[in-house]
Amino acid sequence: MRSSDRKDSILAVDDSPATLELLQRNLAAEGYVVFTAANVAEAIKILDVTPIDLVVTDLKMPGLSGVHLVRHIRENFRDMEVMIITGYPSVKGAVEAMKTGAEEYLVKPFTDEELLSAVARTLNKLHMRKTIHRLPKQKPVATDGLVGESPAMATVRDFIARAAHTAATVLIFGESGTGKELVARAIHYGSKRISAPFVPVNCGAIPGELLESELFGHIKGAFTGATETRAGFFQTADGGTIFLDEISETSLAMQVKLLRVLQDKEVCMVGSGRTRKVDVRILASTNKDLATLVEKGLFREDLFYRINVINIDLPPLRERDNDVILLAQHFMKKYSEELGKPVHRFSDRALQILRKYHWPGNVRELENVIQRLVVMTDEDPIDAPDLPELMRFSALGHGNLNRTLVEVEAEYIQNVFASVKGNKTRAAEILGIDRKTLREKLSRTGKSRSR
Repeated sequence: MRSSDRKDSILAVDDSPATLELLQRNLAAEGYVVFTAANVAEAIKILDVTPIDLVVTDLKMPGLSGVHLVRHIRENFRDMEVMIITGYPSVKGAVEAMKTGAEEYLVKPFTDEELLSAVARTLNKLHMRKTIHRLPKQKPVATDGLVGESPAMATVRDFIARAAHTAATVLIFGESGTGKELVARAIHYGSKRISAPFVPVNCGAIPGELLESELFGHIKGAFTGATETRAGFFQTADGGTIFLDEISETSLAMQVKLLRVLQDKEVCMVGSGRTRKVDVRILASTNKDLATLVEKGLFREDLFYRINVINIDLPPLRERDNDVILLAQHFMKKYSEELGKPVHRFSDRALQILRKYHWPGNVRELENVIQRLVVMTDEDPIDAPDLPELMRFSALGHGNLNRTLVEVEAEYIQNVFASVKGNKTRAAEILGIDRKTLREKLSRTGKSRSR
C-alpha cells in the first residue's frame, strides 16, 4: 500500500453519456474513485478542487478538445497522468497527444480488459515516478567521464542517482557524442545490479538481418553459418543491464520482439520454438525524436511507451557553459598521463576559442581535439595557433565587424558544413533549417556536392 493509503482517483471526461457511464461502472468496479465530466470546462473545475491521479479523456469534444485538457494538466499539475480515448484514431492524433503529455492512447471501441490494462499501466508509471521523487536525495553514483559543473549536468547527475535506485526502464536522449553510454554505465554501476554484467549493444552498427541473432542467440543449424549454438546479448546480461544504444535504428520487426521481451521477460533463440526467462534491466538511447518517428511509422508507439518510463536528456556541449574548459583540462590530464607527457596549460586566447566553438561533435569531438594536441604539441601553454584551423578561422571571423550579414552567414554555414564532413542532414540539424534551404545556401558558395 502506498504511503497515502488512499485509492487511486480517476476523472473520466467525454461528451458521450454512454461512454461516461461505461467508464464509471468499470473503473468503480475495480476499486477506483471515479469522477466524471462532460466537457473540458467541467473537468478543469473538478481538477481545481479534487485530488486526481489519472484523467481519462476523449480526444474530440465540442468546444475545447482533449489535447487542450492535456496541455492544461501538464502546465498546472505535477503528479497527474493522462490517458486519451478516441473514436477517431490517427497516427497524427496519437503523436500530438504523446507530445502534449498523454501517457496512453486507447481507440474506441475497446474491451473492458483493454481499458483496465491501460489504466493499470498508466497508474503504475505514475506510482513509480512518485516513488522516485519521494526518495531522499541519493548519494551521487560514480559518473566517470561525465565531467562538468553546469546546472544542466547537475540535473543529469540527479536523474542518474534516482534512476539507479529503481528498476525502471530508462530512455537517454542526446546528440551524438554527448556521453549516453557513460550515463547508462553510471546507472548500472550505481544500482543493485552492480555485480552483474553491463552489456552495451550498438543497434545501428549491427546489420538488421544479424541483430536478432546477436540479441537473442541462435541454435546450431538455425541458418547458414550457424555451426554451433550461441547465447545472445540478453542471455549474457541475465541478472544485469543491457544498453540498447541508438534503439531508433532497429527495424519494426525487431521492435515487436523487443516489446515482447519487455512485457514477458522472455527471449526465444533464433531457430528455437522454446522461450527462456531472463532478468534484464533495459536502458536505451537515441539521438532522434522518437515521437516524430512514431508519426512517420518508423517506430512503434507501444514500444515508445514501454522504454520511456524515465527519460534523461543529455545537453549538447554548446549548452554547458564553462564545462568545455573543465572537460578540456580533464582530457589534457588523461592523455598526458597515458603518453607520459607533461600536462600543458591553455592560453587565454586558446580558452576563448574553445568556449566559442559550437562543437557539433560534442564531448567526443572535444576529446579528439585534446588528444591530438597532447600528441602533436610540445609548447606550453597551448595557444590559438595550436588549435585546429577550422576553430581558429571560426573564432577570427566573429571578431570582424566590417562584414555584411550575408558574408557572416555564408562563412558560418561553410564552417558547420566542413565540421560534419559534408553531411547535409547533420549540417541542416545544427543550423535549424531543412535540407532544401541548406542546398540553396550552399549552391551560392559552390559547395553543393555532399551526402
